[in-house]
Amino acid sequence: MNSGLRAHIALLGANVIYGINYTVAKDVMPTHIQPFGFIFCRVAGAFVLFWLIHSFRYERVDKKDLLLLAVCGLFGVCANQLMFFYGLNITTPINAGIIMTSNPILVLIASAIILKNKITKSKVSGILLGITGALLLLLVKKDFSFGSSTMTGDLFIFLNALSYGIYLVIAVPLMRKYKPLTVIKWVFTFGILFVFPFGWQEFREIEWSGFTSTIWWEFAFVIIGTTFLAYLLNIYGLKKLNPSVVSTYIYLQPLLAAGFAIWAGKDTLDWIKVVAALLIFSGVYLVSKTKPLKNN
Repeated sequence: MNSGLRAHIALLGANVIYGINYTVAKDVMPTHIQPFGFIFCRVAGAFVLFWLIHSFRYERVDKKDLLLLAVCGLFGVCANQLMFFYGLNITTPINAGIIMTSNPILVLIASAIILKNKITKSKVSGILLGITGALLLLLVKKDFSFGSSTMTGDLFIFLNALSYGIYLVIAVPLMRKYKPLTVIKWVFTFGILFVFPFGWQEFREIEWSGFTSTIWWEFAFVIIGTTFLAYLLNIYGLKKLNPSVVSTYIYLQPLLAAGFAIWAGKDTLDWIKVVAALLIFSGVYLVSKTKPLKNN
């Protein structure tokens, strides 16, 4: 199996986890854990796991790269997660889903400015197909509304999309120099420092004795799966593929969430989901028709 195919499998795996997470995380938050407290748990848990695993395959980083790693921690962990949860709390899930479709466009623009990547017709066509498929799934729910009551939340969701897009682009030089585990370990090291002031108080308010066995399993899934494993799979994909390819996989999330809901008996398969799936997979294919990044 070539490295490009492994990278696509890694990205698919990460987004399968994200798709399942929509259902799982709702059981835990906010009934048992408040949003910022949950983010603190996620980042702290992943931070510990990354350091434990990396201790067996330690790789030293140059001091001159620590600043860029800190910026990645700010945009890729702290700003990304805090703004998403804060925005989602004062807007609607459907608004958030629609706004997040802007992420690949923002990544494409940032890649052109920062990395001098070419904006090709294939990439633009793929992004447009992906947006169409994702919006088809989201808008059919007919429960969205942009307006003054959700404006602040909508703005924070957009800033979250922009933040994650910047992270994907500025992490590329680091991925060309270091192993994925080394990069993500330091990203979360700085990330926990940035998240601490926002999440510590809500973390202290968690009543652990109120957790049932199911909530503990779901809590573990969010920490180990959605945060630790999904971030690791995404950063591996970023080492082998361009940022625009990695970001385009976001269009799979509403599709995978729908698929999980169908499997769980909470939704049904219809022609809209089939057409949306074809559009999304076609879009991902077109965007991925680029040469993988070369390793040093």
